[in-house]
Amino acid sequence: MSLGQHLIELRNRLFKAVIAVAVCAVGGWFLTPFVLDSLRSPVAELAKVGGHTAELNFPMITGAFDLRLQIAITIGVVISSPVWLYQIWAFIVPALVRREKQYVFGFLGTAIPLFFAGCWFGWYILPHVVGILGSFVSSQDTSIVDAKAYYDFVIKLIVAVGIAFVLPVFLVLLNFVGVLSASSIIRSWRVAILCILVFCAIVTPSADIISMFLLAVPMIVLYVAACAVAWFHDRGTAKRQAKLDEEYGL
Repeated sequence: MSLGQHLIELRNRLFKAVIAVAVCAVGGWFLTPFVLDSLRSPVAELAKVGGHTAELNFPMITGAFDLRLQIAITIGVVISSPVWLYQIWAFIVPALVRREKQYVFGFLGTAIPLFFAGCWFGWYILPHVVGILGSFVSSQDTSIVDAKAYYDFVIKLIVAVGIAFVLPVFLVLLNFVGVLSASSIIRSWRVAILCILVFCAIVTPSADIISMFLLAVPMIVLYVAACAVAWFHDRGTAKRQAKLDEEYGL
């Protein structure tokens, strides 16, 4: 494909992904009251444990509407993840040979559950992070939490973790199509673990390191799993190549 054809293909894929997000966001609008109630729970628990007032605050008259719209879009992104993950794959497909295109089922069948698992894990550690950060407020003070800033923090945690859980799948994909070898992935383990720890420290700005390691451990396990899959794949490829060389006397 020429550069112009690639740009047209990219535009079409982006358009389909945006449409999917928009349609799911419309349905997500009706789920926003339940999400807001769930978001209030860690703040309410903070008030009980800390013995002081803690509540969400909307400083502007449009704040509540803006927040519900933002929640609806986020729900749309999460629910439509099978569509936009497929669009990412479909954009890469023209550069692949017929055998490599067959990896689509393995890619989507792994990436989609991992994305949802990452979002769930971010949601799971959220109360712990909020509890640690809020514990520094004394009982004589009041926590007036800006609703938009609080939601931005929640989204950064949940969506970032969801995307991070998918990254090992891309490592395996690059290995399967011959871009990255297993040895190069394994040799970079120090850099990979350092990047994982830095990422976890950014998305879990907590005073203790427990929440950071709660997130780092499954990400490291996924990285090790990606290394193992890539190693077995390269080993199998090498054996098949050696067998062909022996058969043809090369």
